[in-house]
Amino acid sequence: MSDLDVQIPGAYDPFADANAEDSGAGSKEYVHVRIQQRNGRKSLTTVQGLRKEFSYNKILKDLKKEFCCNGTVVQDPELGQVIQLQGDQRKNVSNFLVQAGIVKKDNIKIHGF
Repeated sequence: MSDLDVQIPGAYDPFADANAEDSGAGSKEYVHVRIQQRNGRKSLTTVQGLRKEFSYNKILKDLKKEFCCNGTVVQDPELGQVIQLQGDQRKNVSNFLVQAGIVKKDNIKIHGF
């Protein structure tokens, strides 16, 4: 009976490492660029995870002027402020954010298709 007690592993939390990494004062905060399919061929590009110190409206204004598309800033209760652009602008947005110095290329995650 005592042999069985030795073989039972102790409590292990598989997410303990992930939680420890997240507490690193924002060392790896990613900017997520996603595409959402609307109806037919229409699509929507969303940008989420930019730092709060940036003016979302100024970034949106530059994005709209650069890519000749319409867009808006949406307040989401879980995700915070999210930039939405018309069309598939994933690569354009990621290149723009890197060239403008808003975020490093390593911290951008592109999702979709």
